[in-house]
Amino acid sequence: MKTILITGSSSGIGRAAAQYFWRQGWNVVATMRSPEKETELSRLDRVLVTRLDVLEKETIHHAIAKGIEHFGKIDVLLNNAGYAAIGAFEAATDLQVKRQFDVNVFGTFHTTQSILPHFRKNKGGTVINISSVGGRIAFPLLTLYHASKFAVEGFSESLFYELATQNIKVKVVEPGNVTTDFTGRSMEILTDDDLDSYRTYTETVVKKQMESFQTNISSPELIAETIYEAAIDSSDRFRYVVGEDAQFLLKMRAESTDEHFMEVISSNFS
Repeated sequence: MKTILITGSSSGIGRAAAQYFWRQGWNVVATMRSPEKETELSRLDRVLVTRLDVLEKETIHHAIAKGIEHFGKIDVLLNNAGYAAIGAFEAATDLQVKRQFDVNVFGTFHTTQSILPHFRKNKGGTVINISSVGGRIAFPLLTLYHASKFAVEGFSESLFYELATQNIKVKVVEPGNVTTDFTGRSMEILTDDDLDSYRTYTETVVKKQMESFQTNISSPELIAETIYEAAIDSSDRFRYVVGEDAQFLLKMRAESTDEHFMEVISSNFS
């Protein structure tokens, strides 16, 4: 019986993945910042709910150790924890910039680095990183989020080669819009009351961004199914694009010049 450790399991994709893998007969280490608030996953057999905050290295080490102690072995790491900051880049504070990268990038770095000794000892394992269609294309007002996801993509692609020498697989899942709390608790608004120059543009773009989250969206369960597909895929396939919107956008990007693609995106947010 295989075991997966999932970061950010309290809601959205992480929660759906925990439930899906459990239904497939896997052991699940469902980690979150506040496990004491969890009332459903903790009732399931073969599910260990424990604390992991990607900003606190000691909780990462403890969660991995606890998962190994409880189930004997971890086969897959799912780096799912993340959020998005939206707003004019000029309005971002140093703290907001740092937090975006601490969670989305350095959190992924730390959890991956912490599990690798265990994978090497077992002569195998799989690292699955949740990226986004926004890891390969960009939209207005999401500079910090896109920068963090582009970083995850580059990190994952380079890591793919070096970990192949250790019989460890690296895979990236790239969802489009998902019906999660992305526009709620998983989003931070960048604002500056003294910065009026972007106000009209920001209001227009944010309104259209929110509207886009109501159409062409995928369920967390669909993303979970794709994650499972990646977890059991023994091939060297690296990317798993999921969602009609993601497929459409990446196809358009591949077939367009920079100028044409960016003109289309600009017109959609004007």
